[in-house]
Amino acid sequence: MPDDDTRDRVRALVRDVLSKAMPAESEAQSSNPPSSLTSSASSRPTVTRDESAKLVITEDDVRGLEQGAVLRIAENAKLTPLAADMVNARGIEIVRRVPRSGSKQQKTIAVGADHGGYAMKEELKALLTELGHRVHDFGTNSESAVDYPDFAHAVARAVADGSAEVGIMIDGAGVGSAMTANKVPGVRAAACYSVEVARNSREHNDANVLTLGSKTISGTEMHEIVRAWLSTEITEDRHRKRVGKIEAIERQYQR
Repeated sequence: MPDDDTRDRVRALVRDVLSKAMPAESEAQSSNPPSSLTSSASSRPTVTRDESAKLVITEDDVRGLEQGAVLRIAENAKLTPLAADMVNARGIEIVRRVPRSGSKQQKTIAVGADHGGYAMKEELKALLTELGHRVHDFGTNSESAVDYPDFAHAVARAVADGSAEVGIMIDGAGVGSAMTANKVPGVRAAACYSVEVARNSREHNDANVLTLGSKTISGTEMHEIVRAWLSTEITEDRHRKRVGKIEAIERQYQR
């Protein structure tokens, strides 16, 4: 067994090694923070104002922001034409808050149909309720003959004014309702007849109104299309840029 003198020399050596190593290690940690924290801090812009609780951003929400400010808004929020002009003129950066729940986020959905789409609309409402969404039904309420533009307009207007996040309208073919809905500023309606088209209309075009044709798809296909449409989001900046151009063209004809 080592004697006391040997143990004391070993302890002194260990203390000497630790005293020289620890300051260097501490200095390295303080001068080089973890890369995940560094990238996180540098990649996130400092938000000047948070309006992410609103579905419609007006000029009042933008007023007072200085050049180059950062405005956080909800993922599905829409800017009024005047608000969009103010954002562009002042170089305000828009940061959209992506819900943590992703595709499972509960939505308020406006639905409508003419007499030809009434039965499918009732089936649609049951599906949306099953998926956990809130449904605002704008009619029609029977198979008595009505005019599809009246109901497509009501659904589109609910989306445009922010009382609904998205809308779904059903008529015989889905085309006339899409034409009607797209007359409402702020609406991007897509007539979809397959899952692939439905996903594309959301991922590439950020469609906020889906129109369906009860005479062109089955009930099973309707379920598949609606599920795909609601679970797909626009995520890439290149697609957002192109949707921004659609909105800019629309504003040209509102003046």
